[in-house]
Amino acid sequence: MHIRNFCIIAHIDHGKSTLADRLLQATNAVSAREARAQILDSMDLERERGITIKASAVTVHHTYKGEDFELNFIDTPGHVDFTYEVSRALKACEGAILVVDSTQGVQAQTVANAYLAVEANLTIIPVINKIDLPAASPDAVAMEIEQVFGFPAEDCLLVSAKSGRGIAELLDRVCERFPAPKPATTKQLRALVFDAKYDDYRGVVMYLRIFDGCLKQGDKIRLMGTGRTFFVGEMLRYTPFPQKTKSLDFSQVGSACAGMKTLGDVRVGDTITLDNDPAEIALEGYEEPKQMVFCDFYPATADEAGKKSDFEQLREAIEKLSLNDSSFTFETQHSEALGFGFRCGFLGLLHMDIVQERLEREGGVAIVQTAPTVSYMIGLSDGSEVEIHNPADLPDGSVIQSIREPIVKIDIICPSENIGDLMRLAESRRGIFQAHEMISETRQILRYEIPLAEIIYDFYDKLKSVTRGYGTMDYHITCYREDRLVKVSILVNGEVVEALSLMCHRDNAEQRARVILSKLKEQIERHQFEIPLQAAIGGKIIARESIKSMRKNVTAKCYGGDISRKRKLLEKQKEGKKRMKQIGSVSIPQAAFMAILDQGD
Repeated sequence: MHIRNFCIIAHIDHGKSTLADRLLQATNAVSAREARAQILDSMDLERERGITIKASAVTVHHTYKGEDFELNFIDTPGHVDFTYEVSRALKACEGAILVVDSTQGVQAQTVANAYLAVEANLTIIPVINKIDLPAASPDAVAMEIEQVFGFPAEDCLLVSAKSGRGIAELLDRVCERFPAPKPATTKQLRALVFDAKYDDYRGVVMYLRIFDGCLKQGDKIRLMGTGRTFFVGEMLRYTPFPQKTKSLDFSQVGSACAGMKTLGDVRVGDTITLDNDPAEIALEGYEEPKQMVFCDFYPATADEAGKKSDFEQLREAIEKLSLNDSSFTFETQHSEALGFGFRCGFLGLLHMDIVQERLEREGGVAIVQTAPTVSYMIGLSDGSEVEIHNPADLPDGSVIQSIREPIVKIDIICPSENIGDLMRLAESRRGIFQAHEMISETRQILRYEIPLAEIIYDFYDKLKSVTRGYGTMDYHITCYREDRLVKVSILVNGEVVEALSLMCHRDNAEQRARVILSKLKEQIERHQFEIPLQAAIGGKIIARESIKSMRKNVTAKCYGGDISRKRKLLEKQKEGKKRMKQIGSVSIPQAAFMAILDQGD
């Protein structure tokens, strides 16, 4: 039997999941009765949003020139925030199908994913999808592919994943073009853990790709990273429905359960070998992802007596999710305003949104999140350097020599008529122009260097608005650069609320502070005393708003009489409010922390 391992890569919404559906139907892995749209997108969240979040591996069979081929393929995400899922999938493959929408052409993430595949030395088959649409222009898109990637335009395969046209030819080309797995380099078992999840009944489920040797049910395995040993109890293959198997042979893909009850027992990227005949050298594994966006997660509800604390529930939910999504990090954090929670790092803003929603759905916890920030490198007067992820952790100003912020290289692909508007948008976010390139007569690439903090809030929304939905972008962090950065502290009733503090450029500090204070003024309820809202840089106040006090009409019971009687009552009320302001506390609602997420005007 011949084996081919490959993945499907593309920009978001170019038809990867629909193409995967057709491949399953064409190989009779799914019957007409079982077929449904996006069958590999198993999460409700994926189906609701219409995006792929987790890469899904599946095994099918195809006959080509009278010979049986086993095809192991992975449907990968397309959004820039899930590039780590794509890079992990590429490690387990020898080939990649590059899908391009015939109505949209080459997009930013198409370019990024193609370069990832080239760096991994994968064979690429370019496929132009959606050729049955009235707006399709496959010939023009084929010329774009040739110009950007260098693949001959005539080699592009024309398919329609919706109607099934060209799918048989694609399967034949996969069998013909993609190389067979590289020969085993050792007789001992070496299997790569490329994903994992936690099951309440079976414990940790590991997804494996066998690179050397063979794994059988009942084998005693050792994880080379942790040194722990386990007995394999159950093994499954996905076709796409789970099927029990007794063994996984050379180059096959499947999952194994070994009675692992502790989340720390396995790490994605670890190598599995046999305990009685171990391999000497582990597989390469994965490069650690670099988190770019950070925010705090806190339980939204107060703890009730007799119940497991909401903080412990949140901890369990985060630990289970981190096993299934190893691209986000977390550490314990404490806030005076919100209590105990976790400081989490993400690959992007959508990644943060997805993780929060998965925690609430799968973990059953309600969450409050603070405004997202990026990491900063702080140079101290003694020559050392520290990295901070939270403005509250900024050292005292007297020992700070420099503050460096992360800079990203951003590629924007857009229609030619929007070039001027996009250049103005990029330069308003402190962008530095790098390059300009033509893809076709109607579309161009703009390259800029922009501080990451300037694009994580609403840059993508503004980009889509300016280009009427036709613009796309891809970015990656390149360096840290020093600039005039300051910490803006938010004071409520004279008390600093660190959860609301932010880092920004000195030139933009006053404008950003005024926007935040105006939003806080809308969210915080009026109290019996006036509440001053202030923004400060060090000891200097740069913006202020006031929430007026609620006033009780204490003179209502006076029906005429001497004016001094009314004055006496008003003075008494004034003294009471003054005393109340000194000892009173201001409750900041959860909505206030959410309101400042949008930093736009």
